[in-house]
Amino acid sequence: MPAPTADDIDYSDIEEKYQVHFDDGFDTTLVVDGVPIIDESKLERLLTKFCREFARKGVTIKPGDVFMPWNDATGKSKGYAFVDFRTVDDANLALAAVHNHPFDSKHTFKLNRFTDVEAFANLDESYVDPEFEEFRPKEHLRAWLGDPQGRDQFVTYRHEDVEIHWQGKPSQSELAYKPDWKEPFLYVAWSPLGTFIATLHRQGVRLWGGSSWKQQQQFAHPLVKLIDFSPCEQYLVTWSNEPIVVHEGAKQGPQFFSPDDEGNNMAVWDIKSGHLLRTFSTLIDGEPPAKKQIHWPALKWSPDDKFVARITPGSMISVHEVPSMYLHGKKSLKIDGVIDFEWCPQGDKDKEDAAKDAKNGDANKVKKARENMLAYWTPEIENQPARVTLLAFPSRTILRQKNLFNVTECKLYWQNQGDFLCVKVDRHTKTKKSIFCNLEIFRVREKDYPVEVVELKDTVTDFSWEPKGERFAIVSSNDPNLGNPGPGITIKTDVSFYQLEHASGKNDFRLLRSLPSRTSNAIRWSPRGRHVVLATVGSSSKSELEFWDLDFNVEEISNRREPSKEDWGSGIQLLGTADHYGVTDVEWDPSGRYLATSASAWTHTLENGYAIWDFRGQEMIKLIQDRFKQFIWRPRPTTLLTKDQQKLVRKNLREYSRAFDEEDAAEESNVSAELLSLRKRLVDEWNKWRATCKKESSEGNKHGKDHEEEKEEIEVWVDEVIEQTEEVVIE
Repeated sequence: MPAPTADDIDYSDIEEKYQVHFDDGFDTTLVVDGVPIIDESKLERLLTKFCREFARKGVTIKPGDVFMPWNDATGKSKGYAFVDFRTVDDANLALAAVHNHPFDSKHTFKLNRFTDVEAFANLDESYVDPEFEEFRPKEHLRAWLGDPQGRDQFVTYRHEDVEIHWQGKPSQSELAYKPDWKEPFLYVAWSPLGTFIATLHRQGVRLWGGSSWKQQQQFAHPLVKLIDFSPCEQYLVTWSNEPIVVHEGAKQGPQFFSPDDEGNNMAVWDIKSGHLLRTFSTLIDGEPPAKKQIHWPALKWSPDDKFVARITPGSMISVHEVPSMYLHGKKSLKIDGVIDFEWCPQGDKDKEDAAKDAKNGDANKVKKARENMLAYWTPEIENQPARVTLLAFPSRTILRQKNLFNVTECKLYWQNQGDFLCVKVDRHTKTKKSIFCNLEIFRVREKDYPVEVVELKDTVTDFSWEPKGERFAIVSSNDPNLGNPGPGITIKTDVSFYQLEHASGKNDFRLLRSLPSRTSNAIRWSPRGRHVVLATVGSSSKSELEFWDLDFNVEEISNRREPSKEDWGSGIQLLGTADHYGVTDVEWDPSGRYLATSASAWTHTLENGYAIWDFRGQEMIKLIQDRFKQFIWRPRPTTLLTKDQQKLVRKNLREYSRAFDEEDAAEESNVSAELLSLRKRLVDEWNKWRATCKKESSEGNKHGKDHEEEKEEIEVWVDEVIEQTEEVVIE
């Protein structure tokens, strides 16, 4: 009898046991509308991109699962497709994730179930009253702005505890909330307008907010290390030093990473929906992730949240439209040698003009708001000089270029209203043995964007514009230890203030005043301008704070009929000095009333804690806390008052201030009454104690007379030398 072969073995029982049963109905079929109309030559490319877009949303399909009807008369597709999925769950996931997904700039996917087509055709058109759901009010995410005392908030992070406090007058400062976040996290961060507070966990990022401080949103990015919000709080960027890995069986959907995201390590999210928009990679092939130094933020947002840009050093700037994340114009800005760039901020006037344009819509053909603008610089390449360029976007029009020579490094500083751009240029001599600095200042609001040059002899270590002003401050130094500071070495610096002079038709920046022989290395302007703090940060030997007012006698000067030349710079006045040992961070509150200094355990472990000062340098609070890590003021959104309303408030300020004066007087009287009662109670207690002591003393004397003991008198003789002379006899 011949031996049985593999074909003779019956596998029917095994096949029946492990057979995968697919859904045979039409519940697994979806109709996808919004597909581009193409001819047959482009079918393969379209199907490849079609499947890739589904995969980006966590839905895996193959070209064989897609059926695309054709118009035989024209030889082109009909603009929709049928997609078969393996299970009903896959179809439901695709319907939720891909519906309204933009395929490109002209086409958006619209998904429907195949079984719904017949239902829509036979839809009963008779009107039925809708059922009204009971209204459930949601908590306001900006409720803290309605505080009757107009107080600001700040968050502190110490060891594993987070506390959120109100800050006001001493009687109004109190704990607002102490969250019970049991999961460990890396650090906390406020969103730019103060709506959310973010915590970074091992699993991802969580956003908290509202008066109850409940979780508002979460983003699943494992091992996240850095985050960055867009200026209008619509989007969030997360970064990890570890590449994304999608494990088998991991959750799929618009809020999770898909297999196409593997290998990337930076993600862009929509905050409202929690959906993932796109991922990028900042890793370099062959380089260990831990040794890669990231320049953060790696993505830079336009001030209106319409664009996000990323630089490829030395070659190009890629600008993506948001939320589609498509490359604007399908091409990057090719710029040979580009090193860095910055978007121009939106000023208050720009925001008003943009709001008017949005309100008028297409009826207003002439747009009032100016176009977005960015500035970038390129170094010297062969015979080409270094160059700074102003570029309008999205028109990509070059507005101004400035050539620079003998350039070592450039840094871009925009004024927060977008009126000025300062380019700090570090130059070297022809021998390259010494370095000096120039400030190239672009006046962006003027015709042809004129550029002014401020020449300096020393190296500039810090630069800062006055918010909403025409002044700036610099820290400069010619200390030989500047290049290689060591422990215990204090770098001597000079602080200089400059202001735009409008006299005699000139619009030049002129030195207002110089403060020599300082140790300050950081400039912190008040958000309202005028007041500035000069701080020595990060030093183990010095920790000085100087509080300055740049308009101390401005009212006196303005009342004069003819201001003299001597008045220039005379308004700068030192209000006070302070000291906070080991200070690592200095930050003003949004109102400009208080300044916070902190010493973080992330930098050193000596006298960690924080202090709060008023704008004159008077200490209000100082707490020394072990393992103290963070102090951050809660930002405020821009005011809803128009300029006319703000002028009216300033005009009637004395009238409004009466209510506050009455509150202060009532509080002072209450404090005085409490103080008097305390003093009276202490005096009464002292008198009672004194009477008790006198009574005990009198009783003791009486008892002593009854038991007198003999006393021994001891006489002590003390010799005192009045004068001593020594005579030497010479024979």
